[in-house]
Amino acid sequence: MKFALQINEGPYQHQSSDSAYQFAKAALEKGHEIFRVFFYHDGVNNSTRLTTPPQDDRHIVNRWAELAEQHDLDLVVCVAAAQRRGIVDEGEATRNGKDATNIHPKFRISGLGQLVEAAIQADRLVVFGD
Repeated sequence: MKFALQINEGPYQHQSSDSAYQFAKAALEKGHEIFRVFFYHDGVNNSTRLTTPPQDDRHIVNRWAELAEQHDLDLVVCVAAAQRRGIVDEGEATRNGKDATNIHPKFRISGLGQLVEAAIQADRLVVFGD
């Protein structure tokens, strides 16, 4: 089965990101495909490379990045939600006059069209969070 995932909540303040990660990991281990992971609303906060959890805590951003590396996952961050929350890549930084970026390199910023395409291409769209 081919899945697309939508994550609407940020790391550490809600269970959604952890649940989505565990779901993706289990699905991949069972031989299913993850077409795309789309981070929306506060879920875009899963993409910041500046996250620095305590040493004895899980590093959710790195977990997603490592899973993406291992399975060639497409981690897409909603551009509008990212702009509202200060998540920027090189292009957005230049366009908006910012002097730095903070998105992890395994994530990319794009529009809602990527979510629509994922929903069309996948057998199931699974949404995590409100």
